[in-house]
Amino acid sequence: MPSFDIASKVDPQVVENAINVAKKEIQNRYDFSGSNTSIDFNKKELSMHIVTETEMRMDTIMDIIVNRGIKQGLDPRSYDQSKEAYTQGTMLKKDLKMKNGLDKEAMKKIAKAIKDGGQKVQASQMDQIVRVTGKKIDDLQAVMADLRKQDFGFPLQFENMKS
Repeated sequence: MPSFDIASKVDPQVVENAINVAKKEIQNRYDFSGSNTSIDFNKKELSMHIVTETEMRMDTIMDIIVNRGIKQGLDPRSYDQSKEAYTQGTMLKKDLKMKNGLDKEAMKKIAKAIKDGGQKVQASQMDQIVRVTGKKIDDLQAVMADLRKQDFGFPLQFENMKS
C-alpha cells in the first residue's frame, strides 16, 4: 500500500553553516565594529545564544541569521522566536531555538487537515512523524498538494514515498 511520511526537521550542519556565515558578515560590518557581539551555537540542542549591546543590533543580527539561513535552504519558520531578548547588566541577550520534530499538537493539526481534505487516506501518528497511507499514489500526491497550500507555522518535509 503506498505511503509517505510527514516530518519537520532541520539539518544541524546546515544551521551551523548559516550561523558561521552570519558571524563572518557581522564581523565585517562597519556598524558592528568595536561591539561586544557574540553568537554561540549548540549543535546538540540546536539552540543559539546571542549577546549584543542594543536592541537595534539584536534586530540586525536576527535579520542576518534568518537571511543567511534562507540562503542555506532553511525555512524561516524553523526559528522559534517566541522568547524575547532580556538584559543582563549592559548587555542584551537572546536565546533562539530551532524547531525540530513534530509535537503532539502539530501532529493533530496535520491529521485533522488530512481528514478535512476529503481524500481516501489514513494518517497515523508515529514518534515525531505522521505516516499517510492510501490505495492510490494520486490520493497521496493530492494530500501533499493540500498540505503545501496550508500554513501550520512550521515547515513540512515529505519523505519516504513508497508505492
